[in-house]
Amino acid sequence: MSGADNALHVGEPMPRIASVQPAGELSVSVTWGAGIRAGRTDVVDLAPVIMTLRFYAPLREDLSLFASVTVIEDGTALSWDGGRIDMAATTVERLGRETMSSEDFRTFLLRNKLTLDAAAASLGISRRQAAYYARGKPVPRLVALACAGYEATRGVLAA
Repeated sequence: MSGADNALHVGEPMPRIASVQPAGELSVSVTWGAGIRAGRTDVVDLAPVIMTLRFYAPLREDLSLFASVTVIEDGTALSWDGGRIDMAATTVERLGRETMSSEDFRTFLLRNKLTLDAAAASLGISRRQAAYYARGKPVPRLVALACAGYEATRGVLAA
């Protein structure tokens, strides 16, 4: 038996960030090198973590510092201020799962066989908002979480 045959696989592969660029106020564009999002590029809003934890106060107060983001530790973390502030790739990935692109929103509609009217009623938004998200307007985190909740509830009800 070779060493590869003895490998133990538990859960999802650890995320690794291949590259990062600032993408607006407290958001970054992340290209994933490994993990369940490997090969994908996401714009991830880091505000839910940065605005909550005191450790990240310097990033809230100095957007030029935030813009200095780099990838460290072979893609397992993001870093600012010469390594004095960091954020694990697992945290960035969790926030990435809570984001949705317009393409993701359109896929959500197709996967769930929802019209814009039905999606609006189910998600508590206007039809116009649903149309905007389907056409390219950034999908707010709250709407992305509502979509995830919609699918999770449907899975429970279908079982």
